[in-house]
Amino acid sequence: MIRGKAVVFGDNVDTDVIIPARYLTSTDPGELAKHCMEGLDPHFPERITPGATILVAGKNFGCGSSREHAPLAIKGCGVVAVIAASFARIFFRNAINIGLPILESAEAASHIRNGDMVSVDLATGEIRNETTGEVFRAQPFPPFLQEIIAAGGLMNLVEKRVKANS
Repeated sequence: MIRGKAVVFGDNVDTDVIIPARYLTSTDPGELAKHCMEGLDPHFPERITPGATILVAGKNFGCGSSREHAPLAIKGCGVVAVIAASFARIFFRNAINIGLPILESAEAASHIRNGDMVSVDLATGEIRNETTGEVFRAQPFPPFLQEIIAAGGLMNLVEKRVKANS
């Protein structure tokens, strides 16, 4: 179960806004986190409680260029999951690859407000707004995606499997 306080953004948040191109010289999640969302909210990193924040957004979250830096910056801030009405496909895959849980639910995205306490069950796809008592559904993660997320990303899972088979 993942739990955190919601920080909400709108539709069409593109990767250039998530992490501006001028910061792509680094792949360090901590460094990227300092500049995450600065075009929309310069104080975003300060609003995050690492390990206890869920980012919620509207349609087409992560559109734009296919940079893996965008989900890496979000994860580097300490965001534990992203819920959106819809995701750009390349962002979706990049998020999974780095172990950032993301769920699509237009209903949840339109009902969750800034500061609401939200819990997510990746195995069932249940999204619960603990503040209002509302329950929403997203497509649950299949076991192989849950395994990638639990390992902290695809490369971590591969490394784990290689060590296990050595």
